Amino acid sequence: MPSFDDARLDDRVVLERHDADLRELALAGAHIRVESGAAAQVRFDDIRPRGIVLAGHESRFIRSVAETTCASPLVAWPHEGLPGWAGPLDLVVVQASGGPPGTLGSTVAEACRRGCAVLLAAPENGPVAASASRGATLVGTITDDAVAAAIALVGLLASVGLAPMVHTESVAEAADMVAEQCSPHKDLSLNPGKGAAIALADGLPLVWGGSMLAARAARRIAEELRRVTGRAALATPAEDIVPILSATRPRDPFADPTDEPARPVLVTLDDGNDDRMSAHARGVLLDIAATQQVRLVELECLDEAGPVGRHVSLLQQGLYAAAYLGVGYDEY
Repeated sequence: MPSFDDARLDDRVVLERHDADLRELALAGAHIRVESGAAAQVRFDDIRPRGIVLAGHESRFIRSVAETTCASPLVAWPHEGLPGWAGPLDLVVVQASGGPPGTLGSTVAEACRRGCAVLLAAPENGPVAASASRGATLVGTITDDAVAAAIALVGLLASVGLAPMVHTESVAEAADMVAEQCSPHKDLSLNPGKGAAIALADGLPLVWGGSMLAARAARRIAEELRRVTGRAALATPAEDIVPILSATRPRDPFADPTDEPARPVLVTLDDGNDDRMSAHARGVLLDIAATQQVRLVELECLDEAGPVGRHVSLLQQGLYAAAYLGVGYDEY
């Protein structure tokens, strides 16, 4: 892999080559408004399902948002088809935008065949929507943003009491704020996304979030870091990170950096929702990182955007860092 050069982060020629990816990140707030606005026009009848199966892209995000308040049990189902117990008393929620349809069409068709209530977010003219029967509730997606579509589904679930209420404009504003802070037009001395990319360059990211939604954002960020760099990036509970940090030797100031193996970089996500155990785990990780001289990247969102808005803010910060890593490694 080419070497990382932080000068590229302010190089207009290099940034222009990555304009599509950076523009997509900047449009996250607009996507949330568009998808939630479209979903608000859909009629979704009040329902009290025995159980709820969540399938498709960002299904685990929807579960993390809804499971603390939903009276019905929820399961995120990553497999083809449906669990054997799903039937006419249950609701199947499928989020099919933002990625390859895969086997989601067969999942929707099976849900309709079994008589399940179906709530589907997918492009109206796509293959997944075509597999649904007339009884399914279709939310026709407009963008290709999986998170925005998932937030729109949460809004519909909230309208019938199956999820907590989400103020989508506040969520969109949280995404807009990150886009402003991490704009490619801001130089690296003022840009937290570029600063995080510099800290992550040539390191082994260990990404951790304390709350359910912060942990979900950590996994998504680690996936994107792996995709951009082609190197390992780990999102895992604190107890799995502690031994890695503890085994890291303090940096030798006289060692040749080119001869040293990749050192861990601890990336912590704080959405202000740590419980007592998470707060303790955070303190342990930070203490070990300081003792072992492990580089630290702290992503925070402590504003009033609500749990979903704070999740989106943390996620966008991490995705911007990954995007700028790609810029810094661009030699062409």
